[in-house]
Order: sequence, then structure tokens, then C-alpha cells
Amino acid sequence: MSPMLAAPSAGGAETTQVLLVTAAASLVVGALVLVGLRQRTKPLAVIAMWERWSRSLGGLPGWAAIPASIAAIALIPCLLGLIWDESLHIDNGRDAGPLANPSHYLLLLGLLGGLAAGWLAVVLPKPGERPGPAAVRITSQWYAPVGGLLITAASSFSLLGFPLDDLSHRLFGQDVTLWGTTHLWMMVGPVVSVLGLMILLREGRLAMRAERSSRDGVEASPRPAAPALLAPLRVLARPEVQAGLAGGGFLLGLTIFQGEFDYGVPQFRLLYHPVIIAGAAALALVVTRIVGGRVALVWALGFYLATRSAYTVIVGPVFGQSVAHFPLYLVEAGLVELAAVTVGARRRPVAFGLVAGALVGSVGVLAEFAWSQVWMPIAWPAHILPAAIAVSLPVAAASGLLGVFIAAGLRQETSLIGSRGFQLSAVAAVAVIGVVLAGLRPTDAPPAQVSVTLEDVRPAPNREVVATVRFDPPEAARDADWLRSISYQGGEPLRTDELREIAADVWQTAAMPVHGTWKSSIRLHRGTTMAGMPVFLPRDEAIPADEVPAPAAFTRPLVVEKQLLQREAKEDVPAGATLAAQLIVLGAVLSLLGLAGWSLVRLGCAPTPPRAAPSPSTAPSTPTPRSPVPV
Repeated sequence: MSPMLAAPSAGGAETTQVLLVTAAASLVVGALVLVGLRQRTKPLAVIAMWERWSRSLGGLPGWAAIPASIAAIALIPCLLGLIWDESLHIDNGRDAGPLANPSHYLLLLGLLGGLAAGWLAVVLPKPGERPGPAAVRITSQWYAPVGGLLITAASSFSLLGFPLDDLSHRLFGQDVTLWGTTHLWMMVGPVVSVLGLMILLREGRLAMRAERSSRDGVEASPRPAAPALLAPLRVLARPEVQAGLAGGGFLLGLTIFQGEFDYGVPQFRLLYHPVIIAGAAALALVVTRIVGGRVALVWALGFYLATRSAYTVIVGPVFGQSVAHFPLYLVEAGLVELAAVTVGARRRPVAFGLVAGALVGSVGVLAEFAWSQVWMPIAWPAHILPAAIAVSLPVAAASGLLGVFIAAGLRQETSLIGSRGFQLSAVAAVAVIGVVLAGLRPTDAPPAQVSVTLEDVRPAPNREVVATVRFDPPEAARDADWLRSISYQGGEPLRTDELREIAADVWQTAAMPVHGTWKSSIRLHRGTTMAGMPVFLPRDEAIPADEVPAPAAFTRPLVVEKQLLQREAKEDVPAGATLAAQLIVLGAVLSLLGLAGWSLVRLGCAPTPPRAAPSPSTAPSTPTPRSPVPV
């Protein structure tokens, strides 16, 4: 038997670490509040200089350009921290607290940066200045851009998830799954923050249009000069580039929900993978194509692929953790462009969104099936394709419709976004997505036994074995969605391999470590069956749990896989308490999404400033094509 492991707590984090993180975050928030209130009464010189540079580079007011740049930069460490955090938990198990995990520093930095961006957008408008037609009145002399308020709310929402996550661990045990209730709470915030960033940029451009219109016929003052070093950044002021980068950031945010599939340790049905890929693609790419046009679609895809590739290299080869695999979305982008050309992205936006979603949910799923055979850690078997398309189609179509709703708000298509029927259709689309996702959740374990014979391929103390496996009844493992071995949390990158059928109904694994902190088991998924059988589990005093040894031969029953993958979860928690916690989180997430929807409607129904007429000396003799409406 292995010695009892002095593992980190399986409940809440160390109290000292919780207090230190809370104190540090409180100091940062307090400093932001003081700086913001100081800016309201006596503008800071450094911010005034930054505002001048913002106007010279991008032609945006400081209250939009400064927060937008901070928010965009903050999302980079935030997403990197999230991907790194997943790999650390997969490879090393749970940690001792927020300060014991280096990825948490990046997460906190990114979320605090997002909060700073939103708060600056709220406080930077000058007293009495109305920052855009959708601005919200706070006091008689204080108006805040609705995009800034949304970024502030979304970032605060995610930051609140940290103490709630620790509370959840104390009440329910550690839920080592990406789709844990408080983990989902924290992941929604960055996605909504990107949407808030899109709204803020649009408000900034509307404000500048109103300013130019008010100066119609008056000689414009020259733009203030910016340092020559910053001149190359002027490309970022192009409307299609901003729309593309924002769309790529939106796509990056939506793909974080695929994390467990990216690493090959999904704790939910395989059908979720095509569904969330199709939904993310339809939503982000439809928004990008309507708002910024074809060029923006290319920028979005390039930004997404470059960023995800960089994150994969950093976390995998550089940091030495498990490698995350990710979808390409190349075919999906082509399908969205095809729908835009044939249906009309702006001429018939609703039809475009539905057609694009349908193409992504069908042809796009087939493309990702092919890609899964090349790159994904768990290749999709061909027999799931009919079901995969059946569940992906409604989700992708609903996501495409939501993409139209977002784009209508950003483009201020008042007749569309202001329609009560269209607003209800967006709510119905959210409901469709929720029903499909909830319908895939129920799983079970069949009454089956697994007989195993182990052959040592590496001696103790670093013992590794190859397992020969037989199921009783044999049909329990036939036509499986996956039948795999998995070894993880051994202090090294994850190992997961498909079992080989070496004879009729006789299966064999690759080498599996059965020593130290490794957790090795056999995973079986077929339809609604999500079951597992432990080969080796270490003793863990923090749970507490005894060792599950790996003798030369043994027979064990299949069990509900959650018992193995979420070993730290407490078993004595009343079902009502778990349900209540889940409903609270669901309500909070829906409230944040409702705030995002309200923000879009408010922007979309706000009056649009007229475009400034060109002076007679510079007026073109022939009409010029209309440029893409920027975000």
C-alpha cells in the first residue's frame, strides 16, 4: 500500500491565503474608487495626456479608448490564466489555495484589469458630458456609457466568484471540473466583458460623430500629435480591424467552455463537444460578419488562431503542462461567409443568422468531426454524427439568431432591436440552447463487472502496467462513444489513450502509471452511460479516502464516473442544498445576460447622431461605398 498522502485540503482554501487575497483585491478596488472620484473632481495629468494620444491615434474619446485598451490587454492574461489553471489541476490535482497556484495570479490580474477598464469608462466623462446617446444618468452631472457599466458589472461578477468558489468547496467539497457551478459563474464574466467592450467602442464612435456633426462648417482643430512610436497602432483604429479583433476576442471567450474536451478529460457526454463548438462559432462569427464585414471575419479568425496557438505553446511545451487542443473554425467561417453572400448579412439579417447557424450546425459539425480525427484528444466516432447534428443544429441556429440580436444593437438597427417580437425571439433562442444543454446532462452507469489482468511494464517504485480488460456483459462496451484509459494528477502531463480490441470483447490499454499520486482508471461512455472503473487511486487523508490498489488481477464493478473524477466531492450533502446552489448560480448568470441584453437594446434604440457633411472643397464628386459600421 502507498503511504497516506499529505494532500492539500479537499474543502476550502487556507484561511490565511483567503484573507491575503481578499485584502489585496480590496486594496486594488479601493484605489480604483479613489482614483476615479479624484478624476471626477480634478482630472489627472497622465490621463489627460493619454486621452490626447487616444484621439490622435484612433479618433475616439478618452473615456472609450483608454478603457478599451485596458480591457483588451487584461483579457490576455485572464484567458491564459484560465487555460493554465485547467492544465495545473489536471496534472497536479487540487492546490492549497489561491496563492499556491501561479495561474490564479494571471486570472486575478485579468479580472481586476477588466474592472479597472469598466470603472474608468464610468468616471472619465467630464462633469455634465453625455458620453454617447445611450449613456446612463448617475447624477445630474454624471453620465456613464452603458458599455462601461456592463464591463464593470461583468468583471465584478467574475471576481465575486472567487470567494464563492471557496465557500462552495467548504460546503460541497472540491468539484474538480471546469463546469462546476462557481467555475461557470467566473467564466461568464469575461465573455460578457468582451460584449461590453464592443458596446463601449460603438458609443465612442457615436460620440465622435456627434462632435463632428456639431462642428459642421467650422474649421476642425488639428489632432494632437502622438509619439511616433505609437503611430503603427493607427491600424487598430480601422473599423473592420476593431470589429475583427473584438469578434476574435468574443470567440476566444466562448471557447473556454470547451476546456475539458480540449484536454481530453470531459466529465460530460461527448455530444456536448459538437454542440458548444457549433454554438460558439455561430454566435461569434455571425456578429463579426454583420458588424465588420468580410475583412473583420478574417481578422477575427486570425486573431483567434494566433492567440490560441500561442497559449497552447506557452502552457504545453514552455510550462511543461498538458497540451490543450482546440477547434480551428476555418470551415465555419467559410460557411458564415457563404451565407452572407447568398442570403445577405445586412439586407436580411435574421435569415442570414438562421442559415449561417444551420450550416455551422450541420456542415460545420462534419468538418469538426474530421478535425477531431487529426488533433482532438478524443476523436468523435462516426456513429454519433446523426445525433451530433441533431442537437447542434438547433443550438447553432439559436446562436446565429442571438448573433443577429447583438449585431442589431451594435449597428443601431432600431426597427429590429426595438421590436418586442425580435426581443422575445432572442429570449426564446437562449431557452432553446438551455433546453438542449440540460437535456444532454442526465447519465447513468450500467450494472456491469470489469475483469482486469495487469502486466507490469515498469517496476516499482514508478510502477506502470498494461491492463487487459473484459466486460461482463460484453455488450456493455460495444459501440462506445469512448472507451479509454486515463491517468492524471501524477505531477506530469495527462495520459489518456483509447483501448485496443485485441480479441473479441477483449480490450487492452496503453501503459498506465499506478504509483504516487497518479489516478488511473478505465472510462466508458455510450449514449447516456458515463461510467468508470478504478485501476489505481492513491490514499488521500484530506477526503479521507483509502487507496484503491492495483493487484495483478481483479474484478470491479462499473460505477458512476463522477465518483472517480470528482473524488473530493462530499457525499453527505443534501440534494436540496446542491439544487439550491445551482439555481442561485443560474439565476445570477441569467441576470448578467439580461443586463447585457438590456444594454444592447438601450444602445440600439438610442438616437443616432447625423454624419458630418463634408466641406464643399473636399466633397467627392461621386458617392463612396459605405464602410463597415464599427463596433
